[in-house]
Amino acid sequence: MYYVYVLRDKISNTPYIDKTNNLEQSLKQHQTANKNIELVYYEAYKEEKMARNRENTLNTHGSAWEGLRRRLKIF
Repeated sequence: MYYVYVLRDKISNTPYIDKTNNLEQSLKQHQTANKNIELVYYEAYKEEKMARNRENTLNTHGSAWEGLRRRLKIF
């Protein structure tokens, strides 16, 4: 499985969007670098291409991120 995930810095309330094939490992790496990071959302995909496309859409198309942000009600 491949995952697109959204992290949030609890202090600055800044989102971070990325993709991985090992969500648990990626989360541990982020939390080692910054203790104030928390996982707030993820999506699972069977194919890497689909995860890559979704991550790209969220990072480059404001309307896609805005829709997800409204659903999350965090940022």
